[in-house]
Amino acid sequence: MLISLVLIFFSAVSCNFTFPNFLSTFPVTTSDAVTIGEATVVKVVDGDTIDVKIGGIIYRVRYIGIDTPETVDPNQTVEPFGPEASAMNTSLVNGKVVRLEKDVSETDKYDRLLRYVYVGDLFVNAELVRLGYARATAYPPDTKYQSLFVTLEQQAKAARRGMWGNN
Repeated sequence: MLISLVLIFFSAVSCNFTFPNFLSTFPVTTSDAVTIGEATVVKVVDGDTIDVKIGGIIYRVRYIGIDTPETVDPNQTVEPFGPEASAMNTSLVNGKVVRLEKDVSETDKYDRLLRYVYVGDLFVNAELVRLGYARATAYPPDTKYQSLFVTLEQQAKAARRGMWGNN
């Protein structure tokens, strides 16, 4: 009941904002705000994982819907384009205040928060795919933006951006 009232309230005061041009067909409204919180990035772990501070507590966050080449898994060698993906993620989020949007799942089997990440109006998960630093990789049931990620990956491949430039 309380959630319904909150959603009705946010719908009544809805103020839409849209993403930059390449994402303009995917608006987010304040009715989504109940799943969005702010945090400060304190460490970039790799291309798709960060550590954030929320209320004085450090949480590890895994980006939903994308996968970047490995750089820190002790059971794997550093994969091609992994360091570049980590560097791009660092340039996008390190030390910045980010908004974290939850999909269905709270955490993964490693206890990492699963989130879509934004810096201002920049949708970081999407930007990494668009630039060719990440692949669109579905992790059901968290698939809210999967069609967007697939489209952006196809565009990155066609334009030979990032990891798709040397194939």
